[in-house]
Amino acid sequence: MEKIESANKQALSKILQAEPVLIDVQPAGEVIEGLGKNVILHSGPPIGWDRMCGPMRGAVCGIAVFEGWAKDLTEAETMAARGGFTFHPNHHFGAVGPMTGMTTMSQPVMIVENRKFGNRTYCTINEGLGTVLRFGGNNAEVLDRLRLIAGVVGPALSAALRAAGGMPLKSIIARGLAMGDEMHQRNVACTAVFLREIAPHLAATATDAGKLVRVLSYIRDNDQFFLNIAMAMGKAMTDPANGIPGSTIVTAMNRNGTDFGIRVSGTGERWFTAPVEMPKGLYFPGYSEQDANPDMGDSAIVETIGLGGFAMAAAPAVAGFVGAGTASDAAQFTRRMSEITVGRNSDWTIPNLDFAGVPTGIDIRKVLRTGIAPVINTGIAHKKPGVGQVGAGIVRAPLRCFERALEGVAGTLADQI
Repeated sequence: MEKIESANKQALSKILQAEPVLIDVQPAGEVIEGLGKNVILHSGPPIGWDRMCGPMRGAVCGIAVFEGWAKDLTEAETMAARGGFTFHPNHHFGAVGPMTGMTTMSQPVMIVENRKFGNRTYCTINEGLGTVLRFGGNNAEVLDRLRLIAGVVGPALSAALRAAGGMPLKSIIARGLAMGDEMHQRNVACTAVFLREIAPHLAATATDAGKLVRVLSYIRDNDQFFLNIAMAMGKAMTDPANGIPGSTIVTAMNRNGTDFGIRVSGTGERWFTAPVEMPKGLYFPGYSEQDANPDMGDSAIVETIGLGGFAMAAAPAVAGFVGAGTASDAAQFTRRMSEITVGRNSDWTIPNLDFAGVPTGIDIRKVLRTGIAPVINTGIAHKKPGVGQVGAGIVRAPLRCFERALEGVAGTLADQI
């Protein structure tokens, strides 16, 4: 027990000491080693084409056409079924991706550097809401938006971030929490703060006024823009806490629409999985839970650092949007999550809870002891390929993952005796 407590203290300390800075945006194939032709990174733990859900398959086909590996969606599906693409989880390459999580060589990725420990992580640029690739969309509009991101938005952000010398992220999160964000379903404040900080550098480095307007408008019109930044930040913060012998702190949570997976510090890069659960929430007009796909995405990385569902008390407006109830219910979610974590982050406080820090460091022992599963704020995708987002809600991590993880940690401790 003493060894575990000491290991958890060390893991939490590494998370809290992190100094994440958004430093650049570059094509993924130029900064992620091993990401080449016909290699597709996806959200969640490892999975092959045969077990992929509908929206994941839709996104695979869409990104293959975008990359030019297939002339159309039909050819892309045939190639995938015949083993024409190599699939890997984003996490295996230092990356994260929302919902389907597609990451391929030509897509620009935002690069976050943890300047305390020197590690870097990557995430694609957020597409916005509705029919988008991350929800399984793959029509012409989706592909045109990806081209805009790759050809205009990404290069402009790269020049601006380099001119700025990078953008520290922890202070933006602190401001966002005070302004009503929780950094998973609600990113309105952080997106606005980011735009305010980056706009002068975008203007200073712009060589085409028309493109500058397109970039500024793209960020302004996308309330979820900051989500992907927060995800890369989350992984940059938790990666240094991985691999501490005896630690029972969760360093990653993700899902691929079929399986839910977690990583625990004491067992390094090993995945512990269980069938993913269905989200519960609110649906767009014309849709219902009959249309929904089980949960997916790497975005639960933000819950591992105390944001998202763990910081819902800071964003009472989210409670109604995801069907979680009232403002007081939102505060209760955060209080419950504090029962399964090992500490709080004093840099990120919640005004509605008398400025208490967000609960940080999910302890698998506490999850199993209390029976309280981590709550995750999430979007809901249609179960069929190509449709896109149909709602938003919350989902619980399956307890079986934590049971298996605890068995894994116990095994590593037994080996050391």
